[in-house]
Amino acid sequence: MFSCDICGETVTSAPDMKAHLNAHLENGVICPFCKLSGVNYDEMCFHIETAHFEQSELERNFQRNHTMQYRTSDNKRDNTLQCRMEVNSRLPSACASNHPRSSAQNLSKDGALKHKTCCSENLTESRKFQKSRGKQSDRTKIKGPIYETMYGPPECPFCGKIEICSQDMETHVKTKHANLLDTPLGDCDQPLYHCPMCGLSCTNYHILQEHVDLHLEESNFRQGMDSVQCSRDLELAHQLQQEEDRKRHSEESRQEGEEFQKLQRQYGLDNSGGYKQQQLRNMEIEVSRGRMHASEFHRRKADMMESLAIGIDDGKTRTSGIIEALHRYYQNAAAEVRQVWLSAAVDHFHSSSGDKGWGCGYRNFQMLLSSLLQNDAYNDCLTGMSIPCIPKIQTMIEDAWKEGFDPQGASQLNNRLQGTKAWIGACEVYTLLTSLGVKCHIIDFHKSTGPLGTHPRLFEWILNYYSLEREGNPKVVCTSKPPIYLQHQGHSRTVIGIEERKNRTLCLLILDPGCPSREMQKLLKQDAEANSLKQLRKFVGNLKHQQYQIVAVEGVLSPEEKVAKRQASQVFTAEKIP
Repeated sequence: MFSCDICGETVTSAPDMKAHLNAHLENGVICPFCKLSGVNYDEMCFHIETAHFEQSELERNFQRNHTMQYRTSDNKRDNTLQCRMEVNSRLPSACASNHPRSSAQNLSKDGALKHKTCCSENLTESRKFQKSRGKQSDRTKIKGPIYETMYGPPECPFCGKIEICSQDMETHVKTKHANLLDTPLGDCDQPLYHCPMCGLSCTNYHILQEHVDLHLEESNFRQGMDSVQCSRDLELAHQLQQEEDRKRHSEESRQEGEEFQKLQRQYGLDNSGGYKQQQLRNMEIEVSRGRMHASEFHRRKADMMESLAIGIDDGKTRTSGIIEALHRYYQNAAAEVRQVWLSAAVDHFHSSSGDKGWGCGYRNFQMLLSSLLQNDAYNDCLTGMSIPCIPKIQTMIEDAWKEGFDPQGASQLNNRLQGTKAWIGACEVYTLLTSLGVKCHIIDFHKSTGPLGTHPRLFEWILNYYSLEREGNPKVVCTSKPPIYLQHQGHSRTVIGIEERKNRTLCLLILDPGCPSREMQKLLKQDAEANSLKQLRKFVGNLKHQQYQIVAVEGVLSPEEKVAKRQASQVFTAEKIP
């Protein structure tokens, strides 16, 4: 059994139920324009296409335009725009609601005007068509009271007035609201206004203006949000930058501290002790490793303490007779050498376990002083002096600082050398010699003067220092000139002569405090070979440090010159070449 959901009647088969429902549908079809009823579905379609063709076409176009507008609109429009679109989308269809008042009141002014005008015109044409169809017109008259009973009297969409029938309502609209109906809705020639932002098409300029205003409001809102977000991003970026700067400064401070401590250790300013402490520590290591007997340790310690007490070097690192051995060698060999100039007699001092790694400056001063002590010209200023040990040399430099020599250098070394492993250089050697009354000066070869970072001007200056006349002299010239103190970054040596070879190249003869005594002893042999001089010979290509400084001795200072030198050392200057 099948039961009808409309009237409750029951039938026995599906085809009977289908026929029963079709009867309901045919009796319930009503024209949405003129309220014609009592015809089946096919007849109603024919009626709308013939009597209300223009109205039907207009409604389809209007509905299609609204569908397009609805789909192209942004889903993120605010509630005002969404409400307007939802209301407008319900307006075009006359079948969507049986209460025209509810739909018409929500329609925009221009849309309602155009729609009602077309409805009124099509309503008049529909009535003309009904007069030509007597049978259908009679049905309309019969069904009219039924329609008004079911749906109520018509209501004016503009002012809300209720009339008895639709003809009276049409007359009311045409007479009372004629000013709202004076703009007919065009067909294909009506202009369309396009949104410059999203491309939406509108038939009314004012609607388009409101639509664009909504775009602008949304854009301003987004810009405001973007500015707020940008401000937050800038603040976050600033915080991250500050944190990064803080970490970088902290890391730089840590690295600077480590570098400073490294430099302090390198230059002996880390308060780790001086010559005495290093000597004892190294001897203790030798004993612990089995390389030195305990009795030997105590014997050496006693000798060291005696040497430090009297302030005189113990001579254990000293090698004498080097100039004599070189004179003998050049007289008997060295065929490739055209001429050689040698300094006055000088002794070699090499570094010991107490000053290894930092004592080169002190050892070179001992070499220079050993030559001056053997030169009668300097007896007056060096009377009664012996070769001092390294701690004694440190004390002598501190005394020179106290006299007023080189206050800037003293400040850099905290006015203290004793008990430290502080390095000394050309300035400290110059200060000490000047305080002893020895006339000397510093020459600064501050940059390269030859190809590949070489210093040929340095070689030329030393040659001029040892020799005034190059031609007509014997092959070996033993001068009375003292050795030259040679300083470069990280190390210092002593120049004791210069060779001029047959090919006119120059070669310096240099004593290095890093060279042990056993190597120097080879020079003292009667049958010394050329390989024995390998440690001494330095060609132009062997000296490629960026900067070199030399201290050259020129004689003895008078008391007045010594005072002038002390005054000049307040702002230390040096002769620069080039």
